[in-house]
Amino acid sequence: MELVSNLAHGFAVAVTPMNILLCLIGALVGTLIGVLPGIGPIATIAMLLPITYKLDPTGALIMLSGIYYGAQYGGSTTAILVNLPGESSSVVTAIDGHQMAKQGRAGAALAIAAIGSFIAGTFGTILLAALGKPLTQVAQAFGPADYCALMVLGLVCAVVLASGSVIKAIAMIFLGLLLSTVGTDLETGEQRMTLGFLPLADGIEFVTLAMGMFGFAEILKNLEQEESRDLVDQKVTNLMPTKEDMKEAAPAIARGTLLGSVLGILPGGGAVLAAFGAYTLEKKLSKTPEKFGKGAIAGVAGPESANNAAAQTSFIPLLTLGIPPNAVMAIMVGAMTIHGIVPGPQIMTKQPDLFWGLVASMWLGNAMLVIINLPLVGLWVRLLRVPYRMLFPAILFFCAIGVYSINNQPFDVVLTAFFGLAGYFLLKFGFEPAPMLVAFVLGKIMEEKLRQAMLLSRGDAWTFLDFSKHPISAVLMIVSTILLVMALLPSIRKKRDEVFVE
Repeated sequence: MELVSNLAHGFAVAVTPMNILLCLIGALVGTLIGVLPGIGPIATIAMLLPITYKLDPTGALIMLSGIYYGAQYGGSTTAILVNLPGESSSVVTAIDGHQMAKQGRAGAALAIAAIGSFIAGTFGTILLAALGKPLTQVAQAFGPADYCALMVLGLVCAVVLASGSVIKAIAMIFLGLLLSTVGTDLETGEQRMTLGFLPLADGIEFVTLAMGMFGFAEILKNLEQEESRDLVDQKVTNLMPTKEDMKEAAPAIARGTLLGSVLGILPGGGAVLAAFGAYTLEKKLSKTPEKFGKGAIAGVAGPESANNAAAQTSFIPLLTLGIPPNAVMAIMVGAMTIHGIVPGPQIMTKQPDLFWGLVASMWLGNAMLVIINLPLVGLWVRLLRVPYRMLFPAILFFCAIGVYSINNQPFDVVLTAFFGLAGYFLLKFGFEPAPMLVAFVLGKIMEEKLRQAMLLSRGDAWTFLDFSKHPISAVLMIVSTILLVMALLPSIRKKRDEVFVE
């Protein structure tokens, strides 16, 4: 009964004219950047952070979250019609979705993607509403040692679930932690790792790092690839799937929703891993696996449901524990910090309008996206004809303006360009930047909790493994150690790499 009254309160906050408008803007911008290849929600949210300064915190987060789950919807449109994933989580959708489009079934593919996304998004939102209070109560029992151990587990999960080399993922985690220590020590007041540059005395701005690593670096990477768009020219019709389509897609939607909901909560998981996992699962369970890659509707329904469910449930650890499970949620931490909000269990107790208003807005946003996506397919197709060489100067321009407007410092733009160049070379050598960004965000909080725990224990590091005083911390540290050892074992590493390749 309490859940119903909380949701009613949330809808009262979300349905104000301003918040509905911001939700619609977020959904539209998200769909647009999902449709247009080479931008992505991370760079877009980082780019729009300065705009949210003038908004109230609830409206700002409603808009930014709309961009994230909206991009999951938009990415399927370009993947199906052009065989060019607009968003990384739509890579798998392109395999069977584009084949269906070539067979004249683009309408069915788009409809199943939208229906699966809506069902999964709704389920993810219900899960967020249901788990919010219990997890908040658990988090309130955490001490500094427990929080520090939880963040260690989050970083280990980011390593285990990151695609590519485990060693490279660990290296990126350590790089992120090192970058988070740049600036002035809060306790001693001394500058550290600033290399004598006064602008670095306040530390590296989160937006500067995120924009460089995900905005500028992604543009450089896209420019070196030859642009080829296999656009389906025939008119998209029959946007209502047949009974046979629904019968085949329903189990895939259910499985994708459940798998995505779990992977969204796990640190390092997120929409991309959920989509790949759902496609692999559908192929393994199918009675006709030979159809996959040739237009199997389950190959569209499963991944699209999974990536949307993961996009919604990734807010659970952020809003209840204050832990960002992926790079997009790390940027949401930056957005909250700008508005003076500390992510964690106090959000639900001290700012119920923000928590429940955001939850309710996700329902509204998912409903808006179904209405936006299917009738406007023709508009999205026309936008897809715009070549990338005409888009990237505008993207770079707005990125530079966004970075400069934070502190009005030209040095920030130069630093973003440096991180963009560094990010490009890291991508070239197979280093994934997402674990680094999560580590950068968690680094400052982790250092604070580590210092508090060590002060309380008078410098005794065994406090983290003391079952009598800190059982939660001890269990989390043991689980982290087991996971890391397993990930580093040669036999398990080989199997893990095979799964990611598949």
